[in-house]
Amino acid sequence: MTPRPPTHRFAPSILREYDIRGIVGDTLHAADAVAVGRGFGTVVARDGGTRIAVGRDGRTHSPMLEDALVAGLLASGCDVVRIGVGPTPMLYFAETVLGVDAAVMVTGSHNPASHNGFKLVLRHRPFFADDIQALGALASTGDWTSGAGTATDIDIADRYVDRLLAGADTSTFRIGWDAGNGAAGAIVESLAARLPGTHRLLFTAIDGTFPNHHPDPTIDANLDALRTLILSERLDFGVAFDGDGDRIGVIDACGRTLPADRLLAILAEPLLADHPGATVIGDVKMSQTLFDRVAELGGVPVMGRAGHAPMKQRMRETGALLAGEQSGHIFFADDHPGYDDALYAALRLIRTLGRARRPLADLVDALPVRVATPELRFASPEDRKFVVVAEVAARLAATGAAVDTTDGVRVTTPDGWWLLRASNTQDLLVARAEGRDQPGCDRLVAELNRQLAASGASPAT
Repeated sequence: MTPRPPTHRFAPSILREYDIRGIVGDTLHAADAVAVGRGFGTVVARDGGTRIAVGRDGRTHSPMLEDALVAGLLASGCDVVRIGVGPTPMLYFAETVLGVDAAVMVTGSHNPASHNGFKLVLRHRPFFADDIQALGALASTGDWTSGAGTATDIDIADRYVDRLLAGADTSTFRIGWDAGNGAAGAIVESLAARLPGTHRLLFTAIDGTFPNHHPDPTIDANLDALRTLILSERLDFGVAFDGDGDRIGVIDACGRTLPADRLLAILAEPLLADHPGATVIGDVKMSQTLFDRVAELGGVPVMGRAGHAPMKQRMRETGALLAGEQSGHIFFADDHPGYDDALYAALRLIRTLGRARRPLADLVDALPVRVATPELRFASPEDRKFVVVAEVAARLAATGAAVDTTDGVRVTTPDGWWLLRASNTQDLLVARAEGRDQPGCDRLVAELNRQLAASGASPAT
């Protein structure tokens, strides 16, 4: 009798829309990493591929998960190129230059220290949504390829830094850099050593316990140390990065946090001057100010779904040269391969300011003023969050409201707009509202809360 192949079952919650992610020791274990390797290696092999690049962030459990992942990849018959610790965009860079067929990053991204997971790339495209679910199906049947691949180690950090600095502006600025003890720390040190100007660095030591602050620069409290540094040393601006270096946060000389939509509006101006009529994509959480500004500059504004994977897909579909998410992912495709790289975005901001010959704070002040809430996040069970959004959409459709369902529901009224969507990476509902003035914004939030209450959900406060 032929023995049955080994099988594996993942906790359903870790097979997410854009990546695989869970809590180590709870929903994510070494056996899961092996199964990811067996499954992804099988997909790559059946696609005709043989080589896979692997990197990891600085979390305490990333070495263990990487070893287990690599074991699974090798057992699938694929060869592995290990690039070591670094930011996720360094892994994306490696995937574009090393002649590999695919790539896997072991990272918990911007999430708490107990979280970890995997971001996957196949043939220069994100591997997500149904692709990830297919890995679960493969694991449940054990229908994996088998072989004995080999692993090699490559240090690609210097090549990555050289690529980041290609075409860098030579203007001198006084800049604060907060690496947040994330995987970008060593790269930040290398960049600061080679850039002109004055550079003050915070938390560049890679430490997966994140002893100084949570590794998400979109949460304003996580920028307090950088803000204090900027104000105390009278720096021109500051940049901060998340745990794996693909999200950027920016603070101007006045200590004001610059939301990603306003950052994208500033970055769009020189790009559209160089590429008239280019398409610029913003996600559904971004300000109407961005879309209006792109049109004013002669570009084509497009609203897209949130998430790094669908954003890259939408860029390919439209030929967009610039895109961004409110979560701080910025994508350039003019003289860059089009993946989200917060370090490269920081250098493009330096280039933009050098070209404008105006302080960042002045460029911020020149943008129209709107009154907006921050991104509002509140817990919602995995089996309920999408249901709530669907219920809200159905009620609004029945009233004839102006609703965009690109990603969740974005409702436009004379006061402005509000958004409700389910997070694809966490058990959360996400909301935002932007009004022409404070009373208008208050009315938008009140309407949002009425819809949430009608579905038995928590208010967006």
